[in-house]
Amino acid sequence: MRVRRPLRMRARNRYGTRRLKSAVLAASGSVLVAAACLWASPAAPQETASAEHVSARTALGRRIFFDATLSEPHGTSCASCHDPAHAYAGDHGSGAGVPAGSRPGTLARRSTPSLYYLRYVPALSFHVDEDDRRSHDPQPYGGYFWDGRSDSIAELVRQPLLNAREMNNRDIVQIADKLRRAPYARAFEAEFPGALDAPEEAVKALGLALESFLTSPPMAPFTSKFDDYLRRQATLTAQEAEGLRLFKDPRRGNCADCHTVRDASPVPELSLFSDYGYEAVGAPRNARLHVRDEDRGLCERTDTTKPSSETRWCASFRTPSLRNVALRPSFMHNGAFTNLRDVVRFYATRSTNPEQWYRSGVPFDDTAEAYRSLVNTAKVPYNRHPGDPPALNDDEIDAIVAFLRTLTDRPR
Repeated sequence: MRVRRPLRMRARNRYGTRRLKSAVLAASGSVLVAAACLWASPAAPQETASAEHVSARTALGRRIFFDATLSEPHGTSCASCHDPAHAYAGDHGSGAGVPAGSRPGTLARRSTPSLYYLRYVPALSFHVDEDDRRSHDPQPYGGYFWDGRSDSIAELVRQPLLNAREMNNRDIVQIADKLRRAPYARAFEAEFPGALDAPEEAVKALGLALESFLTSPPMAPFTSKFDDYLRRQATLTAQEAEGLRLFKDPRRGNCADCHTVRDASPVPELSLFSDYGYEAVGAPRNARLHVRDEDRGLCERTDTTKPSSETRWCASFRTPSLRNVALRPSFMHNGAFTNLRDVVRFYATRSTNPEQWYRSGVPFDDTAEAYRSLVNTAKVPYNRHPGDPPALNDDEIDAIVAFLRTLTDRPR
């Protein structure tokens, strides 16, 4: 029997420009003015007093990001999993879809998202979708990590540092000791006077330095062919243009329903290719992972001020931006795919040819049985049935992939 997604779960976070702008402004506190449109970027830390100060903090953050002594044992830096060659995504050489940890034989739990364009990600909140009159139920939006469990970059960085499956530090005392011994310790002390004297302050300062680096202009380059197309400085090929059309077509690809694009505007910041909402897409099991962890997604968050622990949020993960998606070595929260075309084909044929994707014979086999009814089976292209024609044929899949490759930023 085909499982239908409950009606209240079908409400999408399809915020138009006005609502998206308001939500991000509320989260970040600073404004970009472009072509009479407002768009938010994160406020600089309150201590910042000058461009020189920002530059020093950003440079420090970059050194920390590439410091391989901050793991235990040494040898794994932030850049090991967030590789610049892969748009700051990567798997640390594991080949398993999720990154290798600092200890031999260990693997992280989820795939590594790209760190480009983090400056536009708002803190997690709940909003009513004003476009959906069927529901007044607030929907989740924003937050860092696949499950939105962190509301700031400065806060999130301590999690991989202390995760035994990632950088494996014992505690913040060990991290602070490494910072005191680092070749940039003097620069750290100059930027954050006295912070190295107390472990908690040292880790907070480390987070602020990394935040400065990860939200600096080079980390949101907007140098892709698609950006040039938006600025009327480039022309898409016939195949790329067809891919864009199918990407937006609500009856065919319907990709833009979650991966927001505003191609009528010359402002690239309005086309971030994510609505920062959450969706249960029923990714297949990653056969390369011999140990399978139950991953409940959004409902695993333990925050009590903005709780998301209700069962209905289980199996939902935040929509990633598709900018630079062609550079990623793996896809989906569990790293199940290594080929971009397979990802597009999965979305187009998941409902019509499930046997191609769920080798166990059980649809949505990487989702715990208790939550499989929450997987979206109502929205295009998920709303077809086994044996129906797929939402996209092979040529149309190729066209969408060609379009997605236009989202790759050129090196500066």
